[in-house]
Amino acid sequence: MFYRQAAIRHTSYDQTKKLYPIPFDKWLVVAVLLVALLAPFAMSGLYLNSYLLPWVIWSTAALSLNLLMGYAGQIHLGYAAVMAIGAYSSVHAMRLGAPFEFALILGGATAMIIGVGFGFTALRVKGLYLAISTLAVQYLVDWVLTHVPAIGGGTQATLQTPTPALLGFEITTDIGRYYLALGWCAVVTIFMLNVKRTGLGRALIAVREKDYAASVLGVNSYYYKLIAFAVSSFFGGVTGAILAFTFFGAVTPEQYSIDISIQILAMVVVGGLGSVLGSFFGAGFILLAPLFLNNMVTGLAEAYDFGVSRSVI
Repeated sequence: MFYRQAAIRHTSYDQTKKLYPIPFDKWLVVAVLLVALLAPFAMSGLYLNSYLLPWVIWSTAALSLNLLMGYAGQIHLGYAAVMAIGAYSSVHAMRLGAPFEFALILGGATAMIIGVGFGFTALRVKGLYLAISTLAVQYLVDWVLTHVPAIGGGTQATLQTPTPALLGFEITTDIGRYYLALGWCAVVTIFMLNVKRTGLGRALIAVREKDYAASVLGVNSYYYKLIAFAVSSFFGGVTGAILAFTFFGAVTPEQYSIDISIQILAMVVVGGLGSVLGSFFGAGFILLAPLFLNNMVTGLAEAYDFGVSRSVI
């Protein structure tokens, strides 16, 4: 999973398709899970809310998009719009009295239905034309959120998120919100690790490599692309809702703008298309690189000012 050890031999296909083909992998996964579970207790609330929580959420968003781009080979330039659909649907559902669990599923289902409806027409084109089509969805959702008050509340509107309650227990603490995001991240990660070993995953990879060659072998490329859009949109919708309830605490159109879509796309590309672990690295790099560069530039500016003042003296 994390590396490949020499001298590992498999004598059957069942051994090859195991989730942990290398025995040590499962213990490494256990160690990572323990670190993720105990990390909130080893840092302040500021670092938890400013770094760890957004990293987990954006890694989940990158994983969700990676299913579509990395496995199925279909580009999407408007993924923030998918997350916005899930977020606004969940918030409105809870405001109408729906339980939090139902609101999350409804947000994902709404994003999936709209994603499939869009995919029916968009998947008839490829490459640059598909990219432009997905970009149009981003601008369409942005327009709806800012011009339809019943949905987005208007241009300057901010919709406060109700307090989430999982299985009857309200989630009001920073650690509780982190565990909620971590739990959903674990679900998406497990799905991504397993889907490659299924017939669906192999069909998606075949479509990604050569869709017409896959069609010759009996793989309905259009059907599997549509499935990829559906599942990726569902994951994106739920992730957008998790982002609103655990990190933002409110929803505004600016939180799901085209800039966010480009950032998620960059996370997937930087981490590596089709790489589960790379989605976490890509999200960490895109989130932390601006902070690192800002601190570095500030430090260089201070050093330059100090040098100039010393030379003047």
